Amino acid sequence: MPRTSAQGRSTATASATTSVEDYAKTIYGLAEWEGAAVTASALAKNLGVSNPSVTLMVRKMAELGLVDHQPYAPIRLTEEGRRLALAMVRRHRLIETWLVRDLGYSWDEVHDEAERLEHSVSELFVERLAEKLGHPEVDPHGDPIPAKDLSMRYPQTVLLCRAPEDAQVRLEQVDDSVPEALRLLAEQHLEIGAQLRVVSSNSGDVVLHLPEGSPVTMEHEVSHAVRVSIAA
Repeated sequence: MPRTSAQGRSTATASATTSVEDYAKTIYGLAEWEGAAVTASALAKNLGVSNPSVTLMVRKMAELGLVDHQPYAPIRLTEEGRRLALAMVRRHRLIETWLVRDLGYSWDEVHDEAERLEHSVSELFVERLAEKLGHPEVDPHGDPIPAKDLSMRYPQTVLLCRAPEDAQVRLEQVDDSVPEALRLLAEQHLEIGAQLRVVSSNSGDVVLHLPEGSPVTMEHEVSHAVRVSIAA
C-alpha cells in the first residue's frame, strides 16, 4: 500500500500518497515562473510516465479535491492542491539547501537526492531544518522557498535570452532540469546573486561580461534556462 502522510509525514492532505504529492508538486512547478498552462502530455513528459497514467492520477486528484480539470483543458490545482504542492516544494527546497550548504553536494546533484528524502522526513524535521538553515528564502538554484505559512516572494525576472543588450543583470534562478545550464554556470563560478552585463544577444545566444575574466557565450538552451533581474 502506498505510504501516506499519516504514516510519518505531515502535509496539507492526510490522504495524499507519495505519487499524489509528486504530481501536485510537478503541476505547480510547471506553471511556477511563467504561469504556463499545464497539459497532461507535459506532465507525462516531466514525470516520465504514460499519458493514460496521468489521466488516471488526475482523475484521482480531482476526486480528492486537489485539481480542477475538464477533458482537453489545462490542469489546475485547487487551493487545497496548491497548499499540498507548496508543502512539498518547501520540503524539497529546504533539503536541497541543506545538502549543498552542509553536506557538500553540488547544485547538479541535489535534486534527485531531495526527491528521495522529501517523502521520508517528518514535519518536525522540516521545521528544525528550516531553523538550522536560518529560514532561507531561496534554494541553491534561486527558486523561492515557501515559509512555514506557505507564503513566498518572487523577484521580478526575465529569461536571460530576453534581456536587452548592455543591461546590467543579477542572476536570480537557474532551471535545475537543464544540466548544461548548471554545468556552464558552475564552470564559470557563477552563483545566484552574481552581477553580470549583457554584451550582446542574438537569436537567444547571449554573450555576458563577467565580473572577472573573459566574456562568456551562453547558447539559447542555457540562456532560456536562466532567469535574471534587470538593474534599474
